[in-house]
Amino acid sequence: MATEPDLPDQGDDRPEENPLAQFLAQFGITPGPDGEFDLAALTGRLQSVMSQFQTQMAGFGPTDPDSGMNWTFTRDIARRVTAANGPDTTPSAAEVARVRDAVGLADLWLDEELTFARLSTPAAAWSRAEWVENTFTTWQQLSNPIVTSLAAALGSLMARETGPGEEFMKPMVRAAASGMFAAQVGQSLGSLATEVLSVSDIGLPLGERPQVALLPTNIEAFGAELENVTEADVLLFLALRETARQRLFAAVGWLGPQLHALVEHYARDITIDTGALEQAIESQLSAAMSADELEQAGQALAGKLFEPAVTAEQTEVLERLETLLALVEGWVDEVVGHTMSRWMPNGAALTEVVRRRRAAGGPAEAALKALVGLELRPRRTRDAANLWAATRATRGVQARDSAWNHPDLIPTSADLDDPLGYAEHGHQAAAPDDLDAELAKLLDEETGDR
Repeated sequence: MATEPDLPDQGDDRPEENPLAQFLAQFGITPGPDGEFDLAALTGRLQSVMSQFQTQMAGFGPTDPDSGMNWTFTRDIARRVTAANGPDTTPSAAEVARVRDAVGLADLWLDEELTFARLSTPAAAWSRAEWVENTFTTWQQLSNPIVTSLAAALGSLMARETGPGEEFMKPMVRAAASGMFAAQVGQSLGSLATEVLSVSDIGLPLGERPQVALLPTNIEAFGAELENVTEADVLLFLALRETARQRLFAAVGWLGPQLHALVEHYARDITIDTGALEQAIESQLSAAMSADELEQAGQALAGKLFEPAVTAEQTEVLERLETLLALVEGWVDEVVGHTMSRWMPNGAALTEVVRRRRAAGGPAEAALKALVGLELRPRRTRDAANLWAATRATRGVQARDSAWNHPDLIPTSADLDDPLGYAEHGHQAAAPDDLDAELAKLLDEETGDR
């Protein structure tokens, strides 16, 4: 960041380096014979640089005046990242038909295995770019708490700075920081789009409405790595999983908002590493802030923006989120596994492949860490699947699925330690605590926004 130029130490024959002079020299601004800067020239040059940058960013669409984020720039980067990772053609009519046939068969089988109704929205086949477009609003919502924290960190950073030209540099600093984070978000989404197999493959509801959507390009690459399994079986298996998951999200109105509220609550308490942010900003300002250079800076900043410290409240939120995600994915494992035991003898091998893929984390985990600082890995999915299977065997499908009727009825981490006890008696609701009240507030706000 620019600072007041210091006078050389009279007792030292070596000239002292002047950070402000070094920085401004990159813009063609040099001090006069007396060592002072022409404030009018300084102001004009900085305004010119800022004007050039704003003209570049205007080509991507309007910038959010509150956060400084240009979400169109973010979306554009995500689209370019997906395009750089191989062909991404719009699914053909034949591929759409295959997806809808697979989902139709999945619906027939699932009608006998669960109590949640079919979706009224037709199944879809998406390209990677369509996945970015159709989930972008949700990612924007989930990353908004980080944008707010970033703005607060910038305010604190700039409040420390004084000196000639600082008032004119503040818009540049804000634009550089927002641009780098926008680039980081875009790169994370673009990378994730090359790996996901369906709209909610990572366990979170990401679409604007419940809908089964599969990505044929990624499914083909996924199936090519498997042995002794046909393409049709892979497609049907993934259609079963996504159909069951989307039926759950559609039938349980509180579930999606609760998952989102937990992610947002965790992100709200993230601490921005101001040292890494300041260093990145200084590096970017010296590069004159072109859109391409912002993209490179965002990639360099990934993994460095968030301080590793986690509060006690974040630890509790993370535990609840991991448990809830494990319950969702464990329920999907149990429902699909029981369905395939009747109709797909090789289904167990595919389930094990998905479990290993989930345990490895991969791009989904990296994307969540870059977007909201969340190192998420639901470690107890197998325990949850066993609990749901025991509940079905003991009290039937109705009891298993009716546990989703209210958040107070679903199993807790303690219930995962005693699946047979839960299967026998269910979960007794505990008194709400402070975190429950905070989450209820977030849910009310989200409902109001919608």
